[in-house]
Amino acid sequence: MDAIEAIVTRRSIRRYKPDAVGPEKVEILLRAAMQAPSSKNLQPWRFVVVTERALLDGFAAFHPHAAMLKEAPAGILVCGDRSAQPLDGYLALDCAAATQNLLLAAHALGLGAVWLGIYPREERIKETARLYGLPGSVLPIAMVAVGRPAEEKDPAQRYDPAKIHEEHWQGIGSTP
Repeated sequence: MDAIEAIVTRRSIRRYKPDAVGPEKVEILLRAAMQAPSSKNLQPWRFVVVTERALLDGFAAFHPHAAMLKEAPAGILVCGDRSAQPLDGYLALDCAAATQNLLLAAHALGLGAVWLGIYPREERIKETARLYGLPGSVLPIAMVAVGRPAEEKDPAQRYDPAKIHEEHWQGIGSTP
């Protein structure tokens, strides 16, 4: 699968078969995530690979959109290390780029995945840090549920020319 095909056909998968993902595929996902660009190339991302059922279910218990983790055989918690990048805004952007790489790699490998946002919701940040024992310098950004898909979705057509402006917001000749 080439890059454009992966981008255009990737969908959020919320139903999984119980098969384990396997450490070799998890490593490929993490390698892809770590290839993301980051502000000043600081690479502040950190990852927690979660396969223990109680920890996956624990996240699903407090996150309002994480019910699929009760089926998923794995989750990858994407975090940012504030000691590597002290600005939370850039930290979140860097980790978002890593998360997108991870999602695309999962799709390219024939796996299903879905992005579950944590940051900037304070209650989600606190509960995630508590559940996974994160140190104070580590900010949880997202959880990615991963597994073999138990559902298929057609590609979404999201291209919308109405959302494109040229040269200026109002169009050619407008003042910004």
